[in-house]
Amino acid sequence: MENIMVQIEKTGVIPVVVINDVEDAEPLAQALCEGGLPCAEVTFRTAAAEESIRKMTDIYPDMLIGAGTVLTTEQVDRAVAAGAKFIVSPGFDPEVVDYCILKQIPVFPGCITPSEVAQAVKRGLKVVKFFPAVQFGGVSTIQALTAPYVGLKFMPTGGVNAKNLADYLQCKSIIACGGSWMVKSDLIKAGEFEKIKDMTKEAVSLVNEIRA
Repeated sequence: MENIMVQIEKTGVIPVVVINDVEDAEPLAQALCEGGLPCAEVTFRTAAAEESIRKMTDIYPDMLIGAGTVLTTEQVDRAVAAGAKFIVSPGFDPEVVDYCILKQIPVFPGCITPSEVAQAVKRGLKVVKFFPAVQFGGVSTIQALTAPYVGLKFMPTGGVNAKNLADYLQCKSIIACGGSWMVKSDLIKAGEFEKIKDMTKEAVSLVNEIRA
């Protein structure tokens, strides 16, 4: 878990991707790696997600690939078997979280209320997802939550983009942000992998500039 957290913090941004066609997995992974972000949260919203994770991790074994939008323990098993190194869920599901902890699988559940954060802290989690970030108050809410829960880190996702990234990454309680602006579904569907690579490079430069 500690190693995964270090890798995530180093990237600053985790591309959140929706893959509808397995054939897009390899060129997408290549674009992200060449763009300087060898990582991705592949959402389990499509039938192609599981095989896409398998393909990306087989071809690019050093990539940090996680599974997002994981709603059941069965999906946890499928994602990990396919090569996912961490699990992300949109909300706090005790069954999914406890299952991952039992199996020693890094898990980042969505937490947006003090009660959800309390459940995460009680289980020893050090990092949680904050989703949907913009709709639930963004940085100001995260800062309010970390006041009583000192040391807890957040990964905000949902509405994070190049324009507001600095607001998030300048907050010490935020380890990294999940973002989809450089990997939008229409770009993937259109095969615009060069554009994705260029936008990924821009995202990396932005992170470096913010953290400088």
